Amino acid sequence: MEVEILPVTTFEQNCTLLWCVQTRRAAIIDPGGEAERIAALIEHLGLEPERILLTHGHLDHVGASAELAQRYAIPIQGPHAEDGFLLQALPEQARLFGFPPQVALTPDRWLQSGERIAVGAEQIEVIHCPGHTPGHLVFYHLPSRLAMVGDVIFRGSIGRTDLAGGDHRRLIDSIRNRLFPLGDDVRFIPGHGPVSTLGEERRFNPFVRD
Repeated sequence: MEVEILPVTTFEQNCTLLWCVQTRRAAIIDPGGEAERIAALIEHLGLEPERILLTHGHLDHVGASAELAQRYAIPIQGPHAEDGFLLQALPEQARLFGFPPQVALTPDRWLQSGERIAVGAEQIEVIHCPGHTPGHLVFYHLPSRLAMVGDVIFRGSIGRTDLAGGDHRRLIDSIRNRLFPLGDDVRFIPGHGPVSTLGEERRFNPFVRD
């Protein structure tokens, strides 16, 4: 499995392209905006998108989803259904943060913890990690020890819990009891900022360290 990270929008949100080396079939994870830039990178890499995966329902993670889904005739999958209220509020989110106009979004399929999603010949696991939002998901590829964690955890920090549906206690529980058990060597791509490892955060992140 290979990955490419493209920060998009003024929020510098990490849109991740994840693809199977054998087939070049790809998942677009959290296309937060700037659909043309994302499409240009897909074409440059010679990828064949087969699905869009959303970690959660905030605008900066989903803003280009509908446009890319239509462009490539692919489904939008995720997040967990508990984030439905956020996807229905996308027009309001766009007005609030000065993004281009948005319409409410309903994915082709909500995802559940424990599901496995095909990306070409590879499989990625779905892990429900609520706290930043109620329906936040993490996507984990076991063979490469790589997790796409959205806004659950960052290098040296954690996701906000002061937004609609946020819950600090649930967020800390998700990190300590659902992510850290994956192993210290697991690398993760956060929704914003640089890549880190779960071990580094377990040891040094002031919000969740041992």
